[in-house]
Amino acid sequence: MSSNNVTRILVVGGGYVGMYTALRLQRKLKQELRQGTVEVIVVDPEPYMTYQPFLPEAAAGSISPRHVVVPLRRVLPQCQVVIGEVTAIDHTERRATITTLAAEETGNGAIEVAYDELVLAPGSVSRTLPVPGLADVGIGFKTVEEAIGLRNHVLAQLDIASSTRDPAVRDAALTFVFVGGGYAGVEALAELEDMARYAVRYYHNVQSEDMKWILVEATGRILPEVGPEMGRYAVRELRGRNIDVRLETRLESCEKRVAVLSDGSRFPTRTLVWTAGVKPHPILAATELPLNDHGHLKCTPALRVDGVEHAWSAGDAAAVPDLTAEPPAKPDEPRPLCAPNAQHALRQAKVLAENIAAVLRGDPTENYEHKYAGSVASLGLHKGVAHIYGRKLKGYPAWFMHRAYHLSRVPTFNRKARVLAEWTLAGLFKREIVSLGSLENPRAEFELAAGTGRHNEAI
Repeated sequence: MSSNNVTRILVVGGGYVGMYTALRLQRKLKQELRQGTVEVIVVDPEPYMTYQPFLPEAAAGSISPRHVVVPLRRVLPQCQVVIGEVTAIDHTERRATITTLAAEETGNGAIEVAYDELVLAPGSVSRTLPVPGLADVGIGFKTVEEAIGLRNHVLAQLDIASSTRDPAVRDAALTFVFVGGGYAGVEALAELEDMARYAVRYYHNVQSEDMKWILVEATGRILPEVGPEMGRYAVRELRGRNIDVRLETRLESCEKRVAVLSDGSRFPTRTLVWTAGVKPHPILAATELPLNDHGHLKCTPALRVDGVEHAWSAGDAAAVPDLTAEPPAKPDEPRPLCAPNAQHALRQAKVLAENIAAVLRGDPTENYEHKYAGSVASLGLHKGVAHIYGRKLKGYPAWFMHRAYHLSRVPTFNRKARVLAEWTLAGLFKREIVSLGSLENPRAEFELAAGTGRHNEAI
């Protein structure tokens, strides 16, 4: 435990739950933080929180990448932000091992941090399957770097198709395969297809009909969160745009840049985007805290780790009972869990922070209870589906609801104003269709120049 009569709260993760919990603790424990009797330490590999619902729009160029992220140090001035990764947790001793950037540079090893209260909110990581070739050619869609990299990649494929006379290369460049029919896959495909269809008007030898966009989903429907009816509408909308939606189909292989599907189809492609689900962060398995069958932390409705003192969790990492759901028919059956989505994560973070503050002050804790309000999804510019409080929306109203909801949820007034300004400018002017793929290797030009210089000197 920490010393000198200072209560130290360690928050592992700076995503939805981590950042919002620390933000709420800043407000609830303002006096204690000012007096130095409480410390809040936030550990995350990145110095920012990514607002993931805006990744598809960032990929399409509707929002600048820097406005999709929230700098942790700016919004958490009363907390200590440590850029690093928690590699081990000994909760019996209440100590965490953290590998920082400095430790990697100096080789002095990791640092150890003692804590009194632990908040485990590392989020989730992409869940991959042992599909041959996937590790070599697959592109994820979970970080802002992946979103912008995918945008540059798609635009680069249009340049390749426009500049080659080889029909096989051209066909592969203009074939885009997305695996996974959840939010990430559907919204990323819809936004990028919208962008690419707009971009090809500036190519003299590429037409929108030349492109193939394929969505592969293993189950019988897409966007299950918006309900069956809106899911079917989304399929009709995508197919109406000549997007090939393959339900009850799996990716069998993608070796040598050929996507082979379980229905026997083969698609030579240079673009394979994998959004087929997530899994708990590996750090959870290294904590010796109680996990359920899916690897999530078992939690009580008060967001404590079940049966463990001084340990808390919420969001993707936690299995939290849903108190608003219908109780199970049999007494020995477990209660349904809260869905691992942003709607629950944001509200759970608030309750979690208030419960920690209550424990520190000797007050009773409260249970998390929230009736699921519904879901919204974008299907490209001015198109969407929504199922909110029993009301079903589609088309422009759903798209507007999608933007309004997420604008209200993105943290800080600064970010809200910047996103709104960018949407306004995007509505007044034409889309940007420039690929900045060279940003991913900024030293390439200098290395080429330096190498040429050395070569010339040798001659």
